[in-house]
Amino acid sequence: MKKERIQAIFNRIAPVYDRMNDQFSWGQHRIWKKMAIAWSQAQPGQTGLDLCCGSGDLALLLAQRLGREGQVFAVDFSCDQLAHAQRREKPFTFPLAAINWVEADALHLPFADQTFDCATMGYGLRNVIDIPSSLEELHRVLKPGATAAILDMNRPNDPWLRRFQQWYLDSLVVPTAERLGFKEEYAYINPSLDQFPSGCQQVALARAAGFRRASHYPIAGGMMGVLVVTKTVNTQQ
Repeated sequence: MKKERIQAIFNRIAPVYDRMNDQFSWGQHRIWKKMAIAWSQAQPGQTGLDLCCGSGDLALLLAQRLGREGQVFAVDFSCDQLAHAQRREKPFTFPLAAINWVEADALHLPFADQTFDCATMGYGLRNVIDIPSSLEELHRVLKPGATAAILDMNRPNDPWLRRFQQWYLDSLVVPTAERLGFKEEYAYINPSLDQFPSGCQQVALARAAGFRRASHYPIAGGMMGVLVVTKTVNTQQ
């Protein structure tokens, strides 16, 4: 799928994106995002990156983890998603890191080499038009020793779970989206999963991009997964 079409999809669904995520995952996406934050090894006072930030869920969780002395750069190429993220009510009463909302392409980040101490990415890797290039760009902007956690949907290995996932998307998700006028925007999920690399393939792509430490952790029966990558201190290895 071309970049412009993906961009248009996320611009269109921006007003309903949070409600759809809650409904279709039974609220579980909030738990998965907290798991990704933990895997990113983000620490108070650091500078963090949230790629493909969408409506800002992960960016806010990252800002909570980094605290008052930290800083978050939340990046998305959907201007409507960014506008929604900036307007949303912050769910925390304690100090958060400052969040900088940046409209940019994950394949061409407007940051210097070795800028970030940690990074997250939620449901973005499956939607970039060039996964190897996006991983190389992420590697470039991370500091040596920094870890990134990349959460996304996956095709489970178990054939029964795979059938259930396909049935759920086709029989429940798409009809619900259609009633709200977003059939095309959600019908693309199933074919996108067919083309998305498996967990093992994601690890191989991450290592080819320069990450010598890469692991993939299946969650929700393998229907979701988190790719965890760390940039080694010796970047010449």
